[in-house]
Amino acid sequence: MNILITGGLGFIGTNLALSLQKVNQHNVRILDNLSPQIHGVIPAVDARILGLANVEIVRGDVCDQAALKTVLNGIDAVVHLAAETGTAQSMYQISHYNNVNSQATAQLLDLLANTPHSVKKIVLASSRSIYGEGAYECKNHGTVYPAARSAAQLKNHQWDPVCPQCGNSITSIATPEAARPSPASIYAATKYAQEDLIRIAGDSLGIGTAILRFQNVYGAGQSLNNPYTGILSIFSTRIRRGMSLPIFEDGQESRDFVHVSDVVRAIELALLNEAANGGTFNVGAGEPTSVLEIANMLVDAFEGKIRPVVTGQYRLGDIRHCYADLSEIRSKLKFEPQISLKQGIEEFANWVLSQPLPEDGLDKANEELKKRKMMS
Repeated sequence: MNILITGGLGFIGTNLALSLQKVNQHNVRILDNLSPQIHGVIPAVDARILGLANVEIVRGDVCDQAALKTVLNGIDAVVHLAAETGTAQSMYQISHYNNVNSQATAQLLDLLANTPHSVKKIVLASSRSIYGEGAYECKNHGTVYPAARSAAQLKNHQWDPVCPQCGNSITSIATPEAARPSPASIYAATKYAQEDLIRIAGDSLGIGTAILRFQNVYGAGQSLNNPYTGILSIFSTRIRRGMSLPIFEDGQESRDFVHVSDVVRAIELALLNEAANGGTFNVGAGEPTSVLEIANMLVDAFEGKIRPVVTGQYRLGDIRHCYADLSEIRSKLKFEPQISLKQGIEEFANWVLSQPLPEDGLDKANEELKKRKMMS
């Protein structure tokens, strides 16, 4: 197959391209704008991807319709990874996030609707963020889906959602794909818009589609420059610099951390398997880990001297808990995560220590959020 990966020089895209060309021997074309926030002012590209005979790299932007038209020539399948990803940043760069995520996806589909092409499959990288707060269990009302926490709740340190029907305490459970979408950030809203665009257009155009809702993806090769996304990268830089790790809320907020190699396998299964057509699938480890726990794991992995500090601060648009129900992807695509968190953190730490020490951008990013009243 001839496969186009938008955003293909990013963390996930690079690992996917390497796997597709080496293991499955497909031809890969990459479109990437080498965003300074991700790749650095002087763009850094994984050397493993350069010079491969069946990998073509095109520097261009998904917002540029002419560039999209050029790279679609001769393509059999598209893996659409290109997106802006910072939840907090999205809350004040609203037009930009809509343009890069929603409108660029619409332009891609517009080209497929109105120009000759050979595309038969589109795999979209979506996000667990579209759920907002994940699924919870109430003793009185069973499975419930609480609304996003309000600014007033967060200000009063009411961290945990309550049952939307009776107001009692609830317990986080695995979130299935059938959960009611409830985006709590502009980023999440644009990802949900992407899903609808891909699903509806793919059906009308006779193009197979698969939507993958990624949990928190981590691993060797992720950007160490972006202060708005990727807490493992952000924390690792501060540990290496002997700086404190500020933990929001009470540290018990949890996420589902999934290794990039497992994500790559999920994409390949969706790309190459007819059973994925028309489907929406969670991609995660299927287990929750608190932010405080992951921070302490990183301190241990880097032999840091300073333990995390729970600050009680918060960011608007953050969720409390969400982890993936993997029943659907297990059933239809036979996917099973293989890399444990312990193994993944060890591999990540070893890779980070082989990289130049980045500047820490967290304090500056947080000051920007405070100035805009998006953070306590």
